[in-house]
Amino acid sequence: MKSHDAIIARVAGVDEVGRGPLAGAVVAAAVILDASKPIQGLMDSKKLSEKKREALAAEIKEKALCWSIAQAEVEEIDRINILQASLLAMRRAVLGLTIAPDQVLVDGNHCPQLEYSVEAIIKGDTLVPAISAASILAKVERDRDMYALDAVYPGYGFAAHKGYPTAAHLKALFLLGPTAIHRRSFAPVKKLLMTPEQLNII
Repeated sequence: MKSHDAIIARVAGVDEVGRGPLAGAVVAAAVILDASKPIQGLMDSKKLSEKKREALAAEIKEKALCWSIAQAEVEEIDRINILQASLLAMRRAVLGLTIAPDQVLVDGNHCPQLEYSVEAIIKGDTLVPAISAASILAKVERDRDMYALDAVYPGYGFAAHKGYPTAAHLKALFLLGPTAIHRRSFAPVKKLLMTPEQLNII
């Protein structure tokens, strides 16, 4: 994908984090890197340690031409579904950039609706540095949000699993019930909210 950076001066890389969790917002980031200020070690955020992600996030914010982080809330996820909410968060992130991009490159196979030229790239977070940078910013931001929510909703383990459907999370969900930040449209949460009649239990 290096040809994109060679031909187009301002490439905005876009990625989102948080499609799979049962709780919390979906977070997206958009980044336009500065070719004159290279950042070493950019890669898919999932392949980096938390300490390395934090360090790279700080460097990205310092060196990038511009960056933006946005999200779609739990209520939006439940209303329009997680795919559309992810695309909405990505759109908001791009629109939050202070510099208009010449091209927007998005990780995955779906593009948000934008007025710019947009291309979806499978495994873009491992192929395009700007997308890698976006994935790092989004991951760090969402993790910080979940750490904060862990203090608001103790007992669920949000700081550990970040809202993903681990065995510990599912057990806490069953014992304590859903919180205001749980996605009610997701099957494990939806099932707990059903009445006995809806579950066909008489």
